Amino acid sequence: MAVERNNPFSIESARPGESCVMVIFGATGDLTKRLLMPSFYNLKVAGLLPDRFAIVGLSNIDMSTDVFRAEMTKDAPLYATGALDNNVWEPMAQHLHYLTGDFADADTFNRLKQQLESIDKDLGTPGNYLFYLATAPSFFAKIVEQLGAADLVTQPDGRWRRVIIEKPFGHDLDSAMQLNRQIKKILDEPQIYRIDHYMGKETVQNLMVLRFGNGIFEPIWNRRYIDHVQITASETVGVEKRAGYYESAGALRDMVPNHMFQLLSLVAMEPPNSFDAEAVRDEKSKILHALQPPTPEQVLSAAVRGQYGAGQVLDQAVPAYRSEPGVQPDSNTETYVAIKLGVDNWRWAEVPFYVRTGKRMHSRDTELVIRFKRPPFQLFRQTAVDQLAPNSLVIQIQPDEGISLRFGAKIPGPTVHIGDVEMKFKYSEYFGTRSMTGYETLLRDCMIGDPTLFQRDDMTEAGWRVVQPILDVWHALPARGFPNYESGSWGPKEADDLLRRDGRIWKNNSEPPSRAAK
Repeated sequence: MAVERNNPFSIESARPGESCVMVIFGATGDLTKRLLMPSFYNLKVAGLLPDRFAIVGLSNIDMSTDVFRAEMTKDAPLYATGALDNNVWEPMAQHLHYLTGDFADADTFNRLKQQLESIDKDLGTPGNYLFYLATAPSFFAKIVEQLGAADLVTQPDGRWRRVIIEKPFGHDLDSAMQLNRQIKKILDEPQIYRIDHYMGKETVQNLMVLRFGNGIFEPIWNRRYIDHVQITASETVGVEKRAGYYESAGALRDMVPNHMFQLLSLVAMEPPNSFDAEAVRDEKSKILHALQPPTPEQVLSAAVRGQYGAGQVLDQAVPAYRSEPGVQPDSNTETYVAIKLGVDNWRWAEVPFYVRTGKRMHSRDTELVIRFKRPPFQLFRQTAVDQLAPNSLVIQIQPDEGISLRFGAKIPGPTVHIGDVEMKFKYSEYFGTRSMTGYETLLRDCMIGDPTLFQRDDMTEAGWRVVQPILDVWHALPARGFPNYESGSWGPKEADDLLRRDGRIWKNNSEPPSRAAK
């Protein structure tokens, strides 16, 4: 196989990012101090941050560069993923700059252009710029338009200009399509990096290695051997300080078209013909296009919504969603979603994919469960064995990244009894503990021009096409009976019924399914 230059699996994958200046729009928000700055620090420690690198924070909050550096320095030890080495941080902090400005004001972008040219001259950066839109989604198109008007995204003389766009990318299908049209008037698709921090998780990236680098898995990764797939992203936290955003979004918009569908596409994709970025993204896109959008009638039976009430989470009493600051007392916003989906292709025909995500759940857990079909029971019908549990491959993404395989083994003794055993590995135990934010890989990929782990325009729209019928039905038929699950539980009863009707159960670290279950 030919080695691709921008290939995460190539021998060049350990090279540092290319020299550049990053501009963070909305730099005074939580994302910068909690995730971006710790990620840049980790890249520096790993030797993957270029020596000639600078950051310009841009926000409408009035402050000087010195104050911005002082604020980031104060927060650095609070949000670092390990002990902070001042000998590493302090030189980094000297490369932080700040600009006060209005995103809708052309003068802001003219001043930004002057500051970038000044940094290039002083630091020796070659004119490569990376613009990170860590703002409210309503600013995305406007900022890109202003960058274009200021001639900041043209790419002369081999220099590159790239734009990172945070989620949510649109709030429905029409808005996602419109946003794509707006930004592509200014940018070429290779300049656009639609970021999803889940894709930076080691276990997510390892999915391709697990499937395509091990001869024991890919031959059984199909409808002949797999009964169904579960994808779970549960959180113990509530809406916290995001009520303003969450009330207009809800769990479906916030998680499913991006995080959940990205995980699903990696599980279900066909083997690409190489690890070239477009080859991988082509296969992921095919899966998203193969997802079957539910009819309005199917939405009523195949999609479940919930909203948390008061309860106990991690032994702490927590309020109901409707009692959270900034939430309407009669809010119909869902904080939980469970959906049954089908992939309309040869590999996955009649294999259901169950997707769920929720807040104030029993535990924080993001995992993929591959549940295999049961073996025939005939061989054991004259033994003491009364059921055969299905085998499961569990890929845990957080909080403890790892992979486990559950299968049956004979319990020692004179008669035949079968017990479940588990082969399990954790990344931290095998490869050492190295805490990361999940953004390190993605930020470096942006600096080397590798879009493998980022969504393409057709992928975002394909995801929204599946979600849109659910949004339409839920808008037409407001939820009844909210709140319908207790904080600290595994969600509403209707989500359990969604699987139980098919003879299946969610993996909640609960008892194994009955003999009648699949």
